[in-house]
Amino acid sequence: MDYSELEADILRLIVGATEGGVRAFGEETVTRLVRPELLRGAAEDELTEEARAALTAACANVLTISAAELHDELVTIYDGILVEDGLDPGVLTAISALAHWQSYLEQNRRDELYELAIRSIEDIDQEVSADLDDFLATPEMAAEYERIRRLLASDAK
Repeated sequence: MDYSELEADILRLIVGATEGGVRAFGEETVTRLVRPELLRGAAEDELTEEARAALTAACANVLTISAAELHDELVTIYDGILVEDGLDPGVLTAISALAHWQSYLEQNRRDELYELAIRSIEDIDQEVSADLDDFLATPEMAAEYERIRRLLASDAK
């Protein structure tokens, strides 16, 4: 399966899943994308102390924090980014995941969950460098694709 086919299949699964299915998928995926080990690579000079605290709190409470509270944490994070380029990839992944999750919570838009799925695929790609022509050739990428399919297809309409 090439990358464009993977994207199309994920979109199809998200569109076809029930509300409960997309919610479960979103919760599991955002939790995976804000895991503590992703934040370990952040250099001291990338974020202010306030931004680092907000990021840590938002990641730790991602499933219990309200959309408004998450919005406030994201404002603190964005205001506290000290570098213009070169933000640690793990930190960038976590911030992006939080932003998509916040938007999903606020507006219930499935396209935000599609973006979470793509961030999750990209996170695996950072580890294994998948082949664009055979994206599922590595066991790690195949497992992530199967996780996405299982969560979305098991509760499909």
